[in-house]
Amino acid sequence: MARSLVLSDDDLHALADGALLDRTAELIRERNRIDAELIRTIRVADARQACEHDGLKTMPSWLRNHARLLAAAAAELVRSGRALEHLPALEAAFAAGDVTAEQVAAVAPIARDEHRVAAAEQDVDLAEIDAALTAIAASQPHQVLGQAVGRYLAMLDQDGPEPDPTEGRRLAITQHTDGSITGRFDLDAVGGEKLRTALESVVQAGRCAGDERTRHQQQADALVQLCDNQLAAGTLPTLRGYKPQVIVKIGVGDLAGPGVGPGAADLGFGATISAARARWIACDGNITRIVMGPDGMPLEYGRSVRLVPPHVRRAAEVRDGWCVFAGCGAPTFWCDVHHLLEWVNGGETNLENSALLCERHHTKVHHGFRVERQPDGRWRTWRPDGSEILIGPRLDAAA
Repeated sequence: MARSLVLSDDDLHALADGALLDRTAELIRERNRIDAELIRTIRVADARQACEHDGLKTMPSWLRNHARLLAAAAAELVRSGRALEHLPALEAAFAAGDVTAEQVAAVAPIARDEHRVAAAEQDVDLAEIDAALTAIAASQPHQVLGQAVGRYLAMLDQDGPEPDPTEGRRLAITQHTDGSITGRFDLDAVGGEKLRTALESVVQAGRCAGDERTRHQQQADALVQLCDNQLAAGTLPTLRGYKPQVIVKIGVGDLAGPGVGPGAADLGFGATISAARARWIACDGNITRIVMGPDGMPLEYGRSVRLVPPHVRRAAEVRDGWCVFAGCGAPTFWCDVHHLLEWVNGGETNLENSALLCERHHTKVHHGFRVERQPDGRWRTWRPDGSEILIGPRLDAAA
């Protein structure tokens, strides 16, 4: 029997790299064994309805309330326990620490009632499938196991109707008090492939020198950039006769003032942002003047005026060619036209006072960074502390 790892308060920084990796592997193995025993116990408690002892109807509800687990995690533990009753090879490998709880959850669908019935009708030996998938789980990456399970389930239903991929699609968005949003989504394989392909194209095109963003941050920025591109293209469906656009409502004093002005502006979906953020959005947007009366009713409103007319933007695109922030080079259609001297402070909307900046670097320029065009046409970038960002020559310039 493999030895059990003794937990201690030893100084891990004193261990050699190899010893640290060995310890990590041992801990994972021990965790697998504990997870296996936990799921085995849950399975028996579920079968006996032990949760009634505490006045609850189901084991998932007991796990949510007494163990403070998320609903999805609680349900998965119960599903895995029920599945392992029909998968002895996988259960043995789990108990030995050779497979993880995540791998068990990936294999569990083959033990659902409808799939076991289909296997029996087609003379499929579930024990052989159990052994084969257990061997894959113990030796192959998790993705390979998921593919094998998918192929097996597809084989069971070769002549079945093609499912509607849209039935399982879900997108839930929650807006928080500060205006930020979180959410989750579920997509079918084709929908997921489309999303990942679109995001990856933006991620790879937007890589620049000194990029320290995590992969998650890169993908989130790419999603926002996709929205920017679609809104700017003007091809989205109209909403009550108007093209969709980001709406910002702010008092003229806050917009023209130099302060950050927290909570000074309201967005169309109810979020509140600072005056500084509103000025950033207004850099390359439409401005509509509305005079409000003392009772909060509009007294006068003027027509919307595009701050940056098309001919100025086109000239900036031809002159600059890409985002001018040092090391970036994002394409022109990702960029806003930034006023070097803010228009609310008297800056003119002309080519000399304009700079193409992608969303990420436009944000940075509104938070202390600075770009400046030299007489010879080169752009230079400074950090908030006054130091200049220096990079080597552009690779495409040397081609």
